[in-house]
Amino acid sequence: MALAERLTNLGTETAFAVSLAAADWASKGNRVFPFHLGDINLPTPANMVEAMNRAIAEGKTGYCPAAGIMPLREALAADTGARRGLTYSPTQVVVQPGGKPVIGKFIQTVMNPGEGVLYPNPGYPIYESMIEYYGGQSLAYRYVQTDTGFAIDLDHLRSLITRTGERRTRAIIYNNLQNPLGCESSPEEMQAIADIAIEHDLVVLADEAYFEMRYAGESRSIASLPGMYDRTVLLYTFSKKFAMTGWRLGAAIAPQPIADSITKLNTNDESCTTHFVQAAGVEGIVGSQDGPTTILAELERRRDAAWGELAKIDGFVCPKPDATFYLFPKVTDVMARMGFDEVGAFATAALHHTGVSFCTRKHFGRPQPGEADHFVRFAYSGLSVDDIQEGLSGLRSWIESN
Repeated sequence: MALAERLTNLGTETAFAVSLAAADWASKGNRVFPFHLGDINLPTPANMVEAMNRAIAEGKTGYCPAAGIMPLREALAADTGARRGLTYSPTQVVVQPGGKPVIGKFIQTVMNPGEGVLYPNPGYPIYESMIEYYGGQSLAYRYVQTDTGFAIDLDHLRSLITRTGERRTRAIIYNNLQNPLGCESSPEEMQAIADIAIEHDLVVLADEAYFEMRYAGESRSIASLPGMYDRTVLLYTFSKKFAMTGWRLGAAIAPQPIADSITKLNTNDESCTTHFVQAAGVEGIVGSQDGPTTILAELERRRDAAWGELAKIDGFVCPKPDATFYLFPKVTDVMARMGFDEVGAFATAALHHTGVSFCTRKHFGRPQPGEADHFVRFAYSGLSVDDIQEGLSGLRSWIESN
């Protein structure tokens, strides 16, 4: 059977591939500490669960508007706007079954085949996958190491832009509070990205999945900078703040022409997002915030535990981020000391000797020319503090014994 050729361009969320290896190791009776997948093993706030149950009991189990129910669109417009110092209309909010669909629908809406889209690398692998699946030119901009973490290589980013012709650069995906690096832009870096977008007439997808997942400081949206409101699409997800990864609820918040186009794609793709799940989303935004506050406090405890244990490992170099729930240590020296020259082999050995499962830099986009150092990513959102300490203590013992 011959399948469509475009499927060869379709990638995957590579953390799930690591899950298969971890599950196979666990099936053989081994203990696994799952630092590889950014899931959250905390309960969704009870008031949201109760709102969903009420909606089901009230019969809200059929079709609803493709763009989402109006109470949720109104709540999202007010809440996201207030947090960013902006004003959005409910008609600019298009509800999605998760945050991830926003990526593909954004690309379908703004990019023609052959045109370029800039995206972060290392970065969320679905960016690259969707650009190439829809026939675009994937333009991976890189990061450089700094004393406090990572920064976008702005000169490299500028060098990728083509202004005219069929292969012109059309858009940029910008993930501040970044997965997998855990880093965020300085005000100067964010302004530089905005200046580049305006100069080259780029549409921006601001992936703000972790906008409210921070332990210090204050988040700022690139959409709030002068000249950016009308060219920026926000990716919003309920998965992180409300521990709703499996509920699949998110939204695109966009300039009206883009919002209208994404609504049309909703009609063609999934008809609508589940009505009773949207009812839970309304409660999450307008109801008690005790649940999200508790979730964030627990994630901060886990951040401190995970970073504290990794800091004890001689040769691990790991900034302590103020946001997200990822740590991205450099492991070059540890690997050299232990005789590993390939990061995948190091990860497999760690799993088999300690049960600690983690992703590597190679799971977040194709490594770029000239990359000399090795990195791995630890997601601490799915483990208790005790399990974090036990797992990473075991990892340290294994490393120190070799």
